[in-house]
Amino acid sequence: MKPKRVISKLSNQGFTISELLVAMAISGIVMATLYSTYHSQQRSYTTQEQVVDMQQNLRSAFYFIERDIRKAGCNPTGNAYVGIQIADPATIRVTTDITDASGTGDPDGYTTGPDEDVTYYLNSGNLVRNSDTAIIAENIEVLNFVYLTESGTTTLTSTSIRSVQITMVARTGKWEQGYMDTKAYYNGQGQEILSAQNDNYHRKRLTTQVQCRNFNF
Repeated sequence: MKPKRVISKLSNQGFTISELLVAMAISGIVMATLYSTYHSQQRSYTTQEQVVDMQQNLRSAFYFIERDIRKAGCNPTGNAYVGIQIADPATIRVTTDITDASGTGDPDGYTTGPDEDVTYYLNSGNLVRNSDTAIIAENIEVLNFVYLTESGTTTLTSTSIRSVQITMVARTGKWEQGYMDTKAYYNGQGQEILSAQNDNYHRKRLTTQVQCRNFNF
C-alpha cells in the first residue's frame, strides 16, 4: 500500500494584506533612508565644490593684485611719474614704467604702455582691473587696503607707503540650506570690514601684506 502524499496547504497561500503592508512600509523606510543619504552626500559634494571654487577665486585675485603692487614704482629711466596714485581703503591705482607704449620695447619714461597704469576696485561684487568689464574674480564682497609706512604705522600719503596690507572676503556662488554664517570679518588691523550677514552663504577671508620694493629710497 502506497503512502498518501500530503500536500501542504501553506504552499498555495499568498501573503496576507498585513504582511504586504509591513513589507511595503519597510521598503519605503529603506528607500527613504537611501534617498536621504544620497541627497545629503550630493549636497555635501556641492558645498565642497563651491568652497573650493571660492578659495581658487581668492587665490587668483591675490595673484594679480600682489603682482601689480610689487611692480609699482619701477622707474628705470627716472623720468616717469610712478608709484601709488590712489591709496584708498577700497581702491588702489598703481603706475610703473616697464616697457614702451607698444608694450614691446624698453621703458620709455612714461606710463602709457600695457599694464603700466592699473586700478583695482569692486563693482557689483566683482573684483575688476581698470574697467567694469575686466573681471578678475567674482563673488568678492570686500576689498580692503591698509597702507603702511616703513615703521608699520598706517598712512594714506603715497610717498610714505612702503607696504600694502590686502584683505578680501569672498563668498560661495550658491547658498547652503541649513548653514548660517554668523561671523563678522576683520582686516589685518583688527578693523571690522564686514558685519555678520546671518545668511546661508559660506565665506572666506584672506589677508596678505605686499612690500613695495621699488619704494625703498
